[in-house]
Amino acid sequence: MRRNPDVYKNQFGHVCVIAGSRRMLGAAALSSLAAMRAGAGLVTVAVPQSLNTAVQKKIANIVMTLPLKETAEQTIAFSAFAQVEKLSDTFDVLAIGPGLSMHPGTQRFVRKVIAASPKPLVIDADALNALAGHLDILRKTGTLKILTPHPGEMSRLLGVSRDYIEQNRSKAAAAFAREYQCVLLLKGYRTVVAAAGRKAYINKTGNAGMATAGSGDVLTGMIAALVGQGFSGFEAAKWGAYLHGRAGDLAAQAKTRVSMIASDIIDYIPLAMKKTMTED
Repeated sequence: MRRNPDVYKNQFGHVCVIAGSRRMLGAAALSSLAAMRAGAGLVTVAVPQSLNTAVQKKIANIVMTLPLKETAEQTIAFSAFAQVEKLSDTFDVLAIGPGLSMHPGTQRFVRKVIAASPKPLVIDADALNALAGHLDILRKTGTLKILTPHPGEMSRLLGVSRDYIEQNRSKAAAAFAREYQCVLLLKGYRTVVAAAGRKAYINKTGNAGMATAGSGDVLTGMIAALVGQGFSGFEAAKWGAYLHGRAGDLAAQAKTRVSMIASDIIDYIPLAMKKTMTED
């Protein structure tokens, strides 16, 4: 995470965050701002076109925007795939899912992006829901894939009960990562990061105050930023989980576990990174 003095922004990755819908625009802002705070050189957030101005106000011109074709319900339309495909060479990593909605057209768009992307993918939230019942898509792409489900999303992906997932966290994560040749980050108390051929990492940072709306969107942006900076998929997920939890711990100290919100985690990413680098 340290930087030489003679560098420029393009050396630290261009992250594209595909996120947001009329009812969940905040997810797009949280993910993209977290990516910037975690060190991405450039971030573009792709949102339904009618929401472009609103998201620009939330991100205060720190992040670039890409207005995409939309459905009547102000979610990303399947036809927006052509726009993303055309620009894919300009991005180093795609983060897809936060706040996208379960609209059928949007879900088809998500599956098309995952199947066709030549770039690494961080797959979260409604993008995970789009994969439920369509997991063969993961086998059809050789690109890096990092999936970040919470136990409920994991249970839908596997078609098993949430209780089974909670009782077999490491086993379920490792089996999925091996079966689909991906990195699997299973959120929750003691987040698990698994990848084929790697010993599972159990994260010990974080606290109950992070069980708040948008916290997972922040993690998605952080992991994508680390991939863009050259971390392997496993290391990006591992360090993303660690730094996300550490920032959350710092936020809880300042704001209390009861009062902290997702944007507080973003505010403490710099200090979490500073403390981590100082301890190296």
